[in-house]
Amino acid sequence: MSLDSPVSRRLLSDEVFHRLRDSIVRGELVPGEKVKDGELAERLGLSRTPVREALARLADIGLVEAKPGVYTRITTLNRRDVEKTLAVLRSLDQLAIETAVPVMTEQDLEGMREANRDFEQAVAANDTTAALAADDRFHAVPISAADNPVLSRIVEQLHPQIHRILYRKFSTLLGGRNTIEHHDQLIDVCAGGDARAAAELSGQHWSELGGHINQLFDTNQFAEAATG
Repeated sequence: MSLDSPVSRRLLSDEVFHRLRDSIVRGELVPGEKVKDGELAERLGLSRTPVREALARLADIGLVEAKPGVYTRITTLNRRDVEKTLAVLRSLDQLAIETAVPVMTEQDLEGMREANRDFEQAVAANDTTAALAADDRFHAVPISAADNPVLSRIVEQLHPQIHRILYRKFSTLLGGRNTIEHHDQLIDVCAGGDARAAAELSGQHWSELGGHINQLFDTNQFAEAATG
């Protein structure tokens, strides 16, 4: 949904938070861009209060940074921060899978298969939004099966940091067969019940993703002209 679409009065703070978060992920609000709560409120047709609340929540998860009385801006893409975020997500995903595999059902496995089919179709159509949504659904299956609310909450908070990069560099990071084949391999290992092997395979995939992202930083593909 566009940032400029009117927001309903129900659950304003949550809706504004999700709208702004998605706009940052999609690059509509670019890294380094200064934002003002009054201007955002006007675009959304709201008072400043829910916008301020949303910006504070975005700051908590690292998508916005503020210097009181000076600026509020979209956080830039920083290699060191991305590496740290990837390291945490890799560990959390491995924990989720190792915990989930012993209790996963055939329904869980079919959910992963269905998500990967949707992912493959999105890749073929070069549909970044659908691909990321399908990838999230794929990884959400073991996270849900692990039944650890703290883990789920932290993963949800960290995902947007990486989605910013995945969205902008979809063809580089998700556009080939590699991720689809990795998903298929992970499903097979999970179905076989080897929790440790499944966790190791997941860790390898996160490491490969980190390597690809580092290459993008090496070639300065995240340089931004911070304006606003």
